[in-house]
Amino acid sequence: MHSKNFWPFGLLFVLVSCAQAATWNFSPARDAFSADALLDLRNLNEATAGETGFVRANADGDLVRGDGKLLRFWAVNTHVANQTGAARPLWQLAPPDLARHARFLAKRGVNMVRLHQQISPALDKTPSAAISDINTAERDAIWRTVAAMRKEGIYTTLSPYWASPMKFAPGWGMAGGEKQSAQGLLFFDPTLQRAYKAWLRALLTETNPYTGIPLTQDPSVAIIQLQNEDSLLFWTVNGIQGPQRQALERLYGVFLARKYGSVSKALTNWKGADEATDAPQDGRVALLNLWELTQPPRQWPLVGDPQDLRGGKAQRRADQTEFYARTMHNFNATMVHYLRQDLGAKQLVNAGNWKTGSARYLNDAERWSYTAGDVDAANVYTGGIHKGVNNGWAIMNGDQFTNGSILRSPQLLPINLKQTQGRPMLLTEGNWVLPNNFGAEGPFLVAAYASLTGVDAYYWFATGDEGWTPPQSANGYLASQGKWLFATPEILGSFPASALAFRMGYVRRGTPVVQEHRTLDEVWQRKAPLIAEETSFDPNRDSGDAPLREGKPKAARSQAFQVGPVLVRFGTESTATSTVVPLAPWVGPDHITSNTSELVWNTLLGYCTLNTPRAQGVVAHFGNAATHQLQDVRFIARNEFGAAMAVSMDGEKLRASRKILIQFATQSRPNGWKETPSSIALDNGTSTPGFTLQSFGQSPWQVQAAELDITVRNPHISRGTVLDMNGMAIQTIPLTRAGEMASVRFPPTAMYLVLQ
Repeated sequence: MHSKNFWPFGLLFVLVSCAQAATWNFSPARDAFSADALLDLRNLNEATAGETGFVRANADGDLVRGDGKLLRFWAVNTHVANQTGAARPLWQLAPPDLARHARFLAKRGVNMVRLHQQISPALDKTPSAAISDINTAERDAIWRTVAAMRKEGIYTTLSPYWASPMKFAPGWGMAGGEKQSAQGLLFFDPTLQRAYKAWLRALLTETNPYTGIPLTQDPSVAIIQLQNEDSLLFWTVNGIQGPQRQALERLYGVFLARKYGSVSKALTNWKGADEATDAPQDGRVALLNLWELTQPPRQWPLVGDPQDLRGGKAQRRADQTEFYARTMHNFNATMVHYLRQDLGAKQLVNAGNWKTGSARYLNDAERWSYTAGDVDAANVYTGGIHKGVNNGWAIMNGDQFTNGSILRSPQLLPINLKQTQGRPMLLTEGNWVLPNNFGAEGPFLVAAYASLTGVDAYYWFATGDEGWTPPQSANGYLASQGKWLFATPEILGSFPASALAFRMGYVRRGTPVVQEHRTLDEVWQRKAPLIAEETSFDPNRDSGDAPLREGKPKAARSQAFQVGPVLVRFGTESTATSTVVPLAPWVGPDHITSNTSELVWNTLLGYCTLNTPRAQGVVAHFGNAATHQLQDVRFIARNEFGAAMAVSMDGEKLRASRKILIQFATQSRPNGWKETPSSIALDNGTSTPGFTLQSFGQSPWQVQAAELDITVRNPHISRGTVLDMNGMAIQTIPLTRAGEMASVRFPPTAMYLVLQ
């Protein structure tokens, strides 16, 4: 909690406001992986990933190793294996070493990587490929990465297919031709499904030459994702047109005939809510624009809307929602059976990770469709508005952006996830995306609240570099700065303490705050749930400047996600009872306390504290709250913003530990970065304050110098050792003692300090 200085020993400092904070050059030496490093988390991993057997889910919905030991994954997305060719003109780094990359990640606490590859044929390189031919270069990258990671005790999640970049060749015989988008087609098109199965067979059952075994037999491969970011409940479904839409409409007709006895009976049951393009004589029934399914269910007769007055339109919307969800569920179930029975794969299966056109009315249908697999997932990014010609993938001079912390907006925490009871939950893509400059809050908040709510893994997106990513071109050719990267000082630099606290279980899981029971009929009717996730926003896939703000359910407030787990169970009887724990004891006008009492989020002053026996810390806008007194540690900061954490490295409580890691992350920008305040015009005709980028700068990162003082209640520690970014000792500094209290000033040009 934030408080006045009440300890018997302390240092007082004069807070000075400077026009520009002092910075230091972030240019770490290449890691030599010396045995003398004082900070190396490789020993948290198994000697070889999967040495105890395949990862599985237990009865509580947690991930466990083959021997039953609980697993929490600190995870990243990597595509380093694709960067082993010649360096591009604006990338000055040599091609990365995959084995060194794996060791680098393991040292900093990573025990899971996701390989988001594309195993469909690469027509730009192999234009004569058959549709069933696997992309051998992508398969080789997967094989090499799996082999390198397993040696460092790092598990792998495979993400082998994404509809967005999928291209068709004229000779493949795809209904609708080669120019169409692949979005949504995998769920129902038999030609694409046969090809997809062939790709998986070639990927998973042929021997990996770098390990000597096929991936199906490799327990270091923990999870297989069927596909990335696609859904029949997202806006892209409206783009399915021509022969493919007719095929989907025929499948809809088959579904309705099974449900009602015939298509004609379905139309009759809808009481006149027919569409001009319905073609029952052809077995086709028109699919409504997805917008129809995102509208609130009508609860009363409306004058001038006779279809809703009779309930026909409402039932038609419900039937289409059910059809979409069951079509996806059936595909997922078919693929799980294929993987298990035909290919012999023992890995856990995640069916999908996407969102819908309405978080409130459709997300539960999407998550239900995942229950054909073993693990649920979502992709959620954190950041502000970014406008520019290449804003989807690059930061360039002249771009406009907002730069906001979420410490005053807890509803934007990306792991505010409503979890299906008894099932593991992953966030397979996420990041505090540049040009947002508050990335230091990310690892701190993810470690804290994923622990509290039981989210099993958050996968940082993404890296193609062996180690740290310097400021550099987004693609190696265009003068720009990359944006989809985590290997920055404040994010990757914050991994060790955050990963240690998360993986060791230093933050307790809370008791459920919301336990909702929903019948499938309620889901199809799109009745408002007790609580819904915030609508996320992806500039590459969504239109406009920000997510659509939907009306909030009244039964449970969004602060529930910061109090404890939020759970839902599908398919229970209508008499089953949902429970919502009153939030009054935990939520005040300016703060949210977890029901473990270990986390406090102050939304007024903009800070969050973590306060457990073995991990204590604060992420804050320190100009509003400079002093934070926790159980055994006090932090006094003069930086405007930063994330400080003290974590036991020997497993003992902090007050008894003989080795404590103090980690402090601030902010950084490329050298020469220049931004000016500006007004940003929004698509809705309004404007918002923001910035215009005058210069995206160059290497190296300029890190704001630390201005932090720490006092620890511990009678055993006697010295502080300053570490470089590779965990090597570079300086010893004395502690000032007063009884059990030991005080030290954090070094201004470092991020790690070990107290012993």
